[in-house]
Amino acid sequence: MGHSTTQKVTAATLLVALGIIYGDIGTSPLYVMKAIVDKRPISELLVYGGISCVFWTLTFQTTFKYIILTLNADNHGEGGVFSLYALVKRFGKGRLVIPTILGAATLLADGIITPPISVASAVEGLEVIIPDIPTIPIVIAILSGIFLFQRFGTQKVGFFFGPAMVIWFSMLFILGFTQIINHPEILKCLNPMYAYRLLVEYPHGFWLLGAVFLCTTGAEALYSDLGHCGKNNIRITWVFVKICLVTNYLGQGAWLMSEQNNFLEGRNPFFKIMPDWFLLFGIAIATMAAIIASQALISGSFTLINEAISLNFWPRITLKNPTNNKGQIYIPSINLILWLGCVAMILYFKNSAHMEAAYGLAITLAMMMTTLLLMYYLYYRLRFNKYIILVIFMLFAFIEVSFFIANMKKFPEGGFVTLIISGLFFTVMYIIFFGRRLNNNFTKYVPLSNYRDLLVELSADNTYTKYATHLVYLTKADKTSEIEEKIMKSIFAKKPKRADVYWFLHIHRTEEPFTLDYEVIELINDKVIKVNINAGFRVQPKVELYFKNIIKDLVDNKELDLHIRPDGSSKYNSEPDFKFVVLEKFISFENEFSFKEGFLLNSYFTLKGLGVSDEKAFGLDKSDVVIEEIPLIFHPVTDLVLKRKLHIKNEE
Repeated sequence: MGHSTTQKVTAATLLVALGIIYGDIGTSPLYVMKAIVDKRPISELLVYGGISCVFWTLTFQTTFKYIILTLNADNHGEGGVFSLYALVKRFGKGRLVIPTILGAATLLADGIITPPISVASAVEGLEVIIPDIPTIPIVIAILSGIFLFQRFGTQKVGFFFGPAMVIWFSMLFILGFTQIINHPEILKCLNPMYAYRLLVEYPHGFWLLGAVFLCTTGAEALYSDLGHCGKNNIRITWVFVKICLVTNYLGQGAWLMSEQNNFLEGRNPFFKIMPDWFLLFGIAIATMAAIIASQALISGSFTLINEAISLNFWPRITLKNPTNNKGQIYIPSINLILWLGCVAMILYFKNSAHMEAAYGLAITLAMMMTTLLLMYYLYYRLRFNKYIILVIFMLFAFIEVSFFIANMKKFPEGGFVTLIISGLFFTVMYIIFFGRRLNNNFTKYVPLSNYRDLLVELSADNTYTKYATHLVYLTKADKTSEIEEKIMKSIFAKKPKRADVYWFLHIHRTEEPFTLDYEVIELINDKVIKVNINAGFRVQPKVELYFKNIIKDLVDNKELDLHIRPDGSSKYNSEPDFKFVVLEKFISFENEFSFKEGFLLNSYFTLKGLGVSDEKAFGLDKSDVVIEEIPLIFHPVTDLVLKRKLHIKNEE
């Protein structure tokens, strides 16, 4: 899934795209018009202007920015803020880390509010039939079911998503079309003058952009899901999706204009345009679409965290593959966090109207960060003319800053909730990225050549008991000629570790998503061997499995003598024995830090401790692993004043 940049376009792939990509955008007609009109008197300027704003937002923001421009920024077929970061990070000189973290954190916060707002909007349709029905328990039950189902993988129901969304979008189109026939003048509102007049002439019209923005919130998630379908499938299906969405918005507008009552009074135009006999079917289809929308966002969050781990933005945590499908990941801890977040949202906000007030603020930030990274991509990778880039940047900056200012009005109404959640995700990513960088800055590397003779001598020294036939260390050293000083100390200090072959394994994370290859450098023939494994940022490394395969290849190619000893030491078991030594660091008390360094490193090691251990993260079998704890002394205490008191004997 998502291997090549140009994926085939077939009826099946188009169906998959419909089922995965459009969850958030596809369910927006459930709440957008209701949010725009809300408690305001229904007037031509409000309705026409509102729909005009929605249409042009979908045109500029979704179609132009995401479908036409951003989908070009695919990293070997993969999309999303981290894929975009991987493409441009070498041009940004480190300046792009903060926008990337901010974009990812706000997108994760969006994953906590989208499922409850979509499901609640759909379930609240039941209030049309049964006015006093308690919707909160139903919403919580549906959300819990969705999260419970994640562990089994979405493969089982994935084939059902596409046809279900075809039914949903067709329903949107038919319902809208039947209303437009009754009030065809509504088509006038596609004229951008109505949007302009709403923002300029309508009292406090500018602030309505906060409600208008809800129609495009899913565009960011759409880009993240690029890898599942390929850009051509997304571009083709978007034509159908946009026609259905716009038709439905026009239909809701037509109903509002023919409605004599001046106020909505809590009614939702989405459900009011349905014939009475169809209501129950309509609510069922809407709920199904909301479930699919939630599923798409949850899968997107798992992919995002998996990339964050590989690019060192998140602590290493347990990942599972519920199916054999490459793109399918299940992350139990993230599943739990999202489930608790979604349930807390519905309990705190109680209904979709209150969630609309909070929704959109975080995602505006995500879009602004994508715009920033995209400009780097257009300039450095696609070599666009800088003046064209400036025009594009000014256009999106104007649109997104306007949306951001309008959404800031939501801050006291509940927008602060998603910003707090974004802040928590941001803090974790910041600490992990910069804490690890600081930790690596303090790691001392030494030339391997200094130890060549010593290693050969130790290996042949029979006065020491053999520690292992193959002794394997994971190293961070990029350069073949270097090795961490702590690894050499581990081999020679205290009780030297004698082995037949010393292996140094380096995992190099590539900027491509699914790379998996290796190179072998023999530093001393059959004695000291460095192996570089290149793994893409979407690959979950299984180091022991790779290592045993590499050894098998080397033996088969007669490049490695497996040391079957004539002295009888391999008499009872001809299998070579491996020992992986994992060096677990802890901060020694013998350090003096500045406040920032101390905070970053202590927080980094605390968060790292909450994640899975290195042997689990790298797929090492416990039976073959030795863990050594080593103190980290970054800044030894220098100004220690310790005086000795002379002991004077009492003379009798």
